[in-house]
Amino acid sequence: MAPDTAPDTAPDTVSVLSATAGRQRLADALALLLTVAAGATDALAYLGLGGVFTANMTGNLVLLGIAGSHGADLHVARAAAATLAFAAGLVLAFRVTRDLPAGALWPRRITLTLTVGLLCQVAFLAGWAAVDAKPSEEWDVALVALSALAMGVQTACARRVALAGITTTFVTGTLTSIAESAAHGSARHVPRRLAVLLALVVGALAGALLLRYAPITAAVLPAALVALTLVLGTRLHQVRRNP
Repeated sequence: MAPDTAPDTAPDTVSVLSATAGRQRLADALALLLTVAAGATDALAYLGLGGVFTANMTGNLVLLGIAGSHGADLHVARAAAATLAFAAGLVLAFRVTRDLPAGALWPRRITLTLTVGLLCQVAFLAGWAAVDAKPSEEWDVALVALSALAMGVQTACARRVALAGITTTFVTGTLTSIAESAAHGSARHVPRRLAVLLALVVGALAGALLLRYAPITAAVLPAALVALTLVLGTRLHQVRRNP
């Protein structure tokens, strides 16, 4: 008589764990794609739109104060437009994404809301191409506002699905989290957070190089990265967050 054997469930367990890890890596990859897009966007704004930021509002508010002290009206207008448009994007996206399903890793509504940000990026690209990447003073403020609106929407969406203290448009908080972990002797999430810092630098470098050698394409990169994020994000619509 053959001995009784317990059902072999180990392969199923391994398969589930592997799938979960794969989805987590995809979620991390989406955050990195958006961070690269933010770095490229800020480089384009700073170098191509009169020295303002459209993703980094801390620096932008400092620039606003400096410009105001020197009476630089156009620079004040750019910085103010960026700040107000960014805030509008935040409010819009936070309002649309309120009451998200509990525990969802990448809710469908995040994809829909981030699509609004992509449309702003496409509108920016159209305007950027229309002026041959050389906007006049009249175009400056409008393009700054479009770019900042897109970044405000992106920031809110990233905040809603934030993992391990990661943001995609500013990294002061991420750097602070790394320092806090180091102070407590913990390496948890540190590699992920360091990857975000590197992604922002890579995005800024790519944006600056494209602006120098292929100015029109500099506006294509952020939009393409956000579009790729949206496509990949659909794979996570039904996925639950790890406890």
